[in-house]
Amino acid sequence: MTDTQVQLSAAARGDFGKGAARRLRRSGQVPAVIYGHGTDPVHIALNDHDLVQALKKPRVVLAVTLEGTKYVVAPRDVQRDVVRQVLEHVDLVVIGLEEAANRAAVAEAIAAAEAAAEEAGVDVSEAVAAIEAAVAAGEDPEAAAEAAIHDFAEHERALTEAAASAAEAEEAEAAEGGEGTEAGSGEAAGDADQSA
Repeated sequence: MTDTQVQLSAAARGDFGKGAARRLRRSGQVPAVIYGHGTDPVHIALNDHDLVQALKKPRVVLAVTLEGTKYVVAPRDVQRDVVRQVLEHVDLVVIGLEEAANRAAVAEAIAAAEAAAEEAGVDVSEAVAAIEAAVAAGEDPEAAAEAAIHDFAEHERALTEAAASAAEAEEAEAAEGGEGTEAGSGEAAGDADQSA
């Protein structure tokens, strides 16, 4: 599943503290730390723009390369400035191939459900919530996506049928109104003839 991983290059970070972090952020970098799976914490700096784009993807898996060593990681804690919403620091946890594959499967399921929700005119956040809830309940991501897509298709079909019924009702009402007007004008003409 390496094609679903976002490749990022990292630089080693030797300076610590708020001042060093501010300098990094001013230069377009985000301080981060990699830990987990029995490895010592590795302090790094990542390109701000690349990291922001990567974090927009649901269940993203990052392949971070640092001085020739590749770490397959997932974001664990993302700290943002409360006001400006810029990235301040990211904790990245090392994950195994199985977890990376699971995250990729869920990400693909979410993407498919989002596309179906958009097409059906349903709030996309509902699609994400539905998949996340199904996966949390132990369902297979692909099956959860198929069920969600089916539900959204049914929703779209129901809306289309309701719109068609409303249009037919309007046409029928307009036709009845037109006939009533014609009959009324004919009766008025007959009344006029009798009075003459």
